[in-house]
Amino acid sequence: MRVIDLSIPLGIGTPAWPTYEPLQVKYFKRLAPNGANGQLLTHSNHVGTHLDGEIHFYTPGKDIAQLDFDFLAGPAAIVDLSDVCGDYDVYTPEMIEERVEVRPHDILIIHTGCHHFGWDQPYGNEIRYMVMHPGPDARFARWCEEKLIKWIGVDCGSADHPMNTKIREWMPAQAQDADAHFRQKYGKALADYFTPDMYQMMHLWMFPKGIIHAECVGGDIDLLVNRRVHVGCFPWRFVDGEASIARIVAFVDDDEYEQLAARKAALPKTRFGDCYDPAHVQRLGGRGRTF
Repeated sequence: MRVIDLSIPLGIGTPAWPTYEPLQVKYFKRLAPNGANGQLLTHSNHVGTHLDGEIHFYTPGKDIAQLDFDFLAGPAAIVDLSDVCGDYDVYTPEMIEERVEVRPHDILIIHTGCHHFGWDQPYGNEIRYMVMHPGPDARFARWCEEKLIKWIGVDCGSADHPMNTKIREWMPAQAQDADAHFRQKYGKALADYFTPDMYQMMHLWMFPKGIIHAECVGGDIDLLVNRRVHVGCFPWRFVDGEASIARIVAFVDDDEYEQLAARKAALPKTRFGDCYDPAHVQRLGGRGRTF
């Protein structure tokens, strides 16, 4: 059994979700004169690849320490939607089931392609990554409940559509662009599509049902799209944690790992050594707008 990393690099340049504390690092001791290096970290839980726990939005829910490995690891479906969803688009259950088999009690990882705009990528574009990525509507939330999905992972800033979060208020220029996009593509104003009762439904609707999610997935995810694979999420055993920085990986057998390694060797790499598929970037129009 071999491991494929689905986590993004974490450093002081990694953006946290808007308004959350980013990672800060300082040395409090050094080899000279202290005989060892020691660092002090401060950060919120919502930076880098991380798992949102139930109590992030649901007071009587489970903390991160209460999530066992039967829940955190298991069969998964990884779906690529970069061929059908672009900036501000809405993805649906039909789009997912057309591309990969999803079974009851699966982990579901959604590859929108927006991880290509992450801080660690050669096409980095923080606005697209956090503010313009695709997201779901109520149909998807209900489908996840019907499918008994364990947890969801997304390769962008949020499992909710960004314009169904506070970002709509914080980024008025992008909200205006999104409104025009929704009127043209979906025949509704943004405010009429994402009504107040649907606000942050992937958090507010789903966490009381035990369906939580990981955000900012990435790493070598391009090697594993539109297929089934075993996936594990490894957060801290964090008592009272409402969320946790996490490592997310896929498990493959040795023979397949050799094939995937050969494919990775043929693909371009980020400065941290993760591979990326240029076809995904091309579908999404390259780096795109930065404002």
